[in-house]
Amino acid sequence: MSSATLIWEIVRGLRIVAAPADAPPFPVDAEAAEEDTFLVLSAEPVLHQPPDHPLRIIRDAFAAEPVSPGSVVVREGSPLRLLAVVHDLDQDPTWRPEWVAAALAAVLRQCDERALRSLALPLLGSRHGRLGPERFVSLLRDALDAAPPSSLQRLWLVVPKGTPPAVFAALEQPPLG
Repeated sequence: MSSATLIWEIVRGLRIVAAPADAPPFPVDAEAAEEDTFLVLSAEPVLHQPPDHPLRIIRDAFAAEPVSPGSVVVREGSPLRLLAVVHDLDQDPTWRPEWVAAALAAVLRQCDERALRSLALPLLGSRHGRLGPERFVSLLRDALDAAPPSSLQRLWLVVPKGTPPAVFAALEQPPLG
């Protein structure tokens, strides 16, 4: 796939578009991001002067509790950020397919709970892990078949440039239900 997009209409009219990050096919209400249990992967690489005293920051860091793999942490803003926790940096490998599956289900639940109409979703588990794109698409299809989102109308799969169309074969299967 070049900079062109692939488009599917599946699961109750949900339109899925696969396109690279530099070619957004539409504006989104929310964007998902691949995250770890201590929310380090999404941290900004730019250092800012912290508003708190350094001792407070150190105390807070020691007291921090990890987020469960497979969950989603919501960060308000425009667009809304859905941090999909699919990595535990204390594990080897850091990701598991079942965590990606659980995070996908949690992302879709957040979309429904917040009545989101559009979402940008990267191939979770593939940026900082080695989950293959075909396996991710299969997990996504399973999540959509298990609980089709009611409010979500457009889903942008954010894919690396050059992703072959064959990766998306699972999206072309009829729904299980």
